[in-house]
Amino acid sequence: MFRSATLRLTGWYLLTLMLFSVIFSVIIFQVATNELGARLERLETSFEGSSNINPNQQPGRPLTLATLRLIEQDKASTNLSVELLYINLFVLVIAGFGSYFFARRSLAPIEKAHEAQSRFTSDASHELRTPLAVMKTELEVALRDKNATSETLKEVLSSNLEEVDKLTQLSEMLLSLSRLDSVKLKLGSVNLNKITKDILKKYKLSANRVSIKAKGQQIVHGNETAIADLIKVLVDNALQYSPNESTIEVSIDKQDQSALFEIRNSGQGISPEKLPYIFDRFYRADSSRTSGEHKGYGLGLALAKSIVDIHDGELKVSSTPNEETTFTLLLPLNSGNQSKG
Repeated sequence: MFRSATLRLTGWYLLTLMLFSVIFSVIIFQVATNELGARLERLETSFEGSSNINPNQQPGRPLTLATLRLIEQDKASTNLSVELLYINLFVLVIAGFGSYFFARRSLAPIEKAHEAQSRFTSDASHELRTPLAVMKTELEVALRDKNATSETLKEVLSSNLEEVDKLTQLSEMLLSLSRLDSVKLKLGSVNLNKITKDILKKYKLSANRVSIKAKGQQIVHGNETAIADLIKVLVDNALQYSPNESTIEVSIDKQDQSALFEIRNSGQGISPEKLPYIFDRFYRADSSRTSGEHKGYGLGLALAKSIVDIHDGELKVSSTPNEETTFTLLLPLNSGNQSKG
């Protein structure tokens, strides 16, 4: 589809360029011809009255200055036409390659967005279909079982409720991503330290599960709800993919004109070749990272990256396989509320 669109756009570019080239060629031809005619006419006038004998002229055909002027003007026009033709052919070739290059460059972002949208739609459909298929199968089995007891039916309903919760979680993630893509967030002063502590309290973790070190109060410029979602995603990701007995290290500091939030967890880690893709929607670095109690949909980090981009921040990740993973977040500080060291 995009190949044909590229060729069509190339054709329009080329047609436009050649139209201008031909128009300018006609204008140049007319101007040059008129100028040449005027010069030859002035030359004829300056020699008018003098005798001009051409030794090569044919008997019975006297060669006058007027005739000579017309002959030279005709030769000059022919030569100029040939030169302009070659120039236009050269422009056609160069413009063809240039038009194709710019057409590809113009359509590249659209093609990339289209591919991302298609992949997103396909992945979302797959994720929605899986829990729906599980629910349908369990319900069909329960309905066909004439000897099903109330306990059995309760188990089926309980299982279906879990699948509904998964669908709800997925829907909320998709809505959050869609909202970030279409809504302009209201920005203000946000206390990064307070948001981080409030989120950690909600997990009700043991004292040795999370270690937090903060240097000063880091007040960033952003949307409080979005930044809270961002910190929650990073904390949740660290908790999910680290051993229960390990300690997650959270550090809040200032770096240049940005607030630094760093979270480090031990565990399986992520292989180097997969690191560049972990912020893609529905991407999973390892199937084991989505199994078990904390199964995810690969949307959390994509949501985090979208929030960071909206805030003109930076989100990086480094990981050593089978050792630790570190997410480093930089958000612009609020100019009116610098942190106190």
